[in-house]
Amino acid sequence: MSGALRSRPVTVVGGGVAGLTAAIALRQRGAEVTILERAPAIAEVGAGLQLSPNAMRVLDALGLLPSLDAVSLPSHAVRLRDASGADVVRLDLARHRPQARFRLIHRARLIEVLEQAAAQAGVRVALNRPVETPPDAPLLIGADGLHSRIRAALNGREVPFFTGQTAWRAVIADQDAAPEAQVFMGPNRHLVSYPLAGGLRNIVAVLETRDWQDEGWSHPDDPVNLRAAFARFGGLVPGWLAQVDRVHVWGLFRHQVAPRWQDGRMAILGDAAHPTLPFMAQGACMAIEDAWTLAACLDAVADQQAALMRYESLRKPRTTRIVEAANANARNYHLTGPKRLAAHAALRLGGKVAPGAILGRFDWIYDFDPVAEAP
Repeated sequence: MSGALRSRPVTVVGGGVAGLTAAIALRQRGAEVTILERAPAIAEVGAGLQLSPNAMRVLDALGLLPSLDAVSLPSHAVRLRDASGADVVRLDLARHRPQARFRLIHRARLIEVLEQAAAQAGVRVALNRPVETPPDAPLLIGADGLHSRIRAALNGREVPFFTGQTAWRAVIADQDAAPEAQVFMGPNRHLVSYPLAGGLRNIVAVLETRDWQDEGWSHPDDPVNLRAAFARFGGLVPGWLAQVDRVHVWGLFRHQVAPRWQDGRMAILGDAAHPTLPFMAQGACMAIEDAWTLAACLDAVADQQAALMRYESLRKPRTTRIVEAANANARNYHLTGPKRLAAHAALRLGGKVAPGAILGRFDWIYDFDPVAEAP
């Protein structure tokens, strides 16, 4: 750390994963950080998320692993199944990546860990502070999510397009579950589920549909609709869905990665910079990576404009590639007819002949070390 951030005032808009992680990383380097949060309290009602090794390296560097381990579970595998529940392939993370840290965590627990760390570091949080136009601050960080006002100030108005997919999210009770993520793939739909600490299970189910849903995932829905959409799925799915008594639904929209991330005074990160579909489980991970790189660039390069330019140049290519990979996975999970049969047969064969090679397709995501790369 060069000390370029020492005592420098920084305003962060948004108190979610991106904003809190950035605030901690900046404060640990000596910046005087204030978070402007529109809600009356920093809270997250969401559901589960997966943290892969690339993000865990940042959280380790921030000193958060003990707190995170206490409220999360290790992920030992990813199991792909067809709609009947039959195995297609099991990607054994514990065997093929024994040193890698994959964790399963409720988003609310992650927010609690980050909020506590931010408070202990001396980050100031101003609640009930919605930001409609960028405030006059010498360094303004936009971590204000999907509908970011800071992104709009940098790039103008954007109109995302509906992907033709609707998703449900729910959490149910489930004790003593295997510590692995499961993906059930059916024609024009799929369901992802994994356990969470505290005897819970996270469920995300995606359906191709012409129905147009408002963007955002906080719209309550009748669980009957979820059960009807996945009525032909077998294995463990019917039992899980029978337990759902509360569910939220949202439409999946595709956004472009922001053309412009900074202007020398303002910068964006996380969903404000690169909203992604949820098919690579990298939304939170990219935000965590962004936060470290942004803070490291500002600390290493005394000239603020040069530092923000460096941050954008480091982060934009990688996040663009991950967003594109998530778009591709959306198609791969929903194959129909002969293409689906051929793809599943290839996965089964690959799992028997070279199981490590299937995981190796994503080495560029999981082996990346933001801490080592950042200046």
